[in-house]
Amino acid sequence: MANIFDVVEYPNAMSDEIVHRFPETGPGNFRLGSQVIVREYQSAVFFRDGNALDIFGPGRHTIVTYNIPLLIDKIGALFNDRTPFPAEVYFINMKEFADRKWGTAQPIIVSNPNMGLGVALIQGYGAYSFQVNDPQQFINQIVGAQGVYRIGEIESRLRAMLLSKLQDLLAETAAKNSVPELIALTEELGAGVRAKATDDFLALGLTLKSYYIENLKPSTKSAEELRAMGMLDMKTYTQLQAADALRDAAQNPSGGAGLTAGIGAGVGVGSVLVDALKGATGSNAPSGGDQPTPGGGTPSAGVPGVMTPSEAAAYLKVAEEDVIAAITAGEIKAKKIGNAYRISKEALDAFLNE
Repeated sequence: MANIFDVVEYPNAMSDEIVHRFPETGPGNFRLGSQVIVREYQSAVFFRDGNALDIFGPGRHTIVTYNIPLLIDKIGALFNDRTPFPAEVYFINMKEFADRKWGTAQPIIVSNPNMGLGVALIQGYGAYSFQVNDPQQFINQIVGAQGVYRIGEIESRLRAMLLSKLQDLLAETAAKNSVPELIALTEELGAGVRAKATDDFLALGLTLKSYYIENLKPSTKSAEELRAMGMLDMKTYTQLQAADALRDAAQNPSGGAGLTAGIGAGVGVGSVLVDALKGATGSNAPSGGDQPTPGGGTPSAGVPGVMTPSEAAAYLKVAEEDVIAAITAGEIKAKKIGNAYRISKEALDAFLNE
């Protein structure tokens, strides 16, 4: 004979659980007069044939037809109060889930008119909290018939919703404020994201209790990563490479030697500076640092004076692995900055003419 549950409860603290179904699989056998005990931090939804018949708050509840009017229609005429019938009880954690973390896995692009490239990449992180607002809706919308539903199963969805709202709000705010002003508005932006996301949370049966931006700052993405995102043309890319090289050289413990070593074999920093300024102003006047190619003249139009291994591979029409191998073997002169190689066009031409 199937086990009949006269007392149904879930005393677990539910620290990482939002919903726990009783029983976890299949229906349980109840009868009129069975007791449902709900803790202070819980709510319970009584289901029969996939339909929610009642919601119980904290306390001890007796399953009777006057307590659950729809129950008699679901189980039909009963011979007596001891007749068993199948049903399920879902216990919902009604505590606030506090200090949940969010962060920008990828930087958010915002307009930055009249400054730098005209765009900026913003990164940030912070915390938020949420709470179940409508237990029945949350079960119907999200949980379904799962035996246990934990916080980790919905966090990525909630973070995606919040980041979407933050991205929209940053775009709106950046149209009226510069990036430095934008970064100073963390409290206003946090309140704005919460207001924008409220309806999305309510649609899931949840309430967004709080949302905080702990840090908002420009991204540390490198010139290569910016170019991979399609944000830089070749000229701007080369200029940023030069600026990065100068910054790294200035931090070199060897001092002056680092500044004059250049960012590629045979290319001086002075030449890089002049070329960068020349590109920024649109001037085509030759600089004193221009290096002639082995065949005479200046570097070909459209070919950068300093290249990454992948660009050098395209210039030589070989695989990038071949370029790295030639650099390692000492056949191609290159400058290593951090973990990246930079190769001058002159070094590649010299390699071809050997």
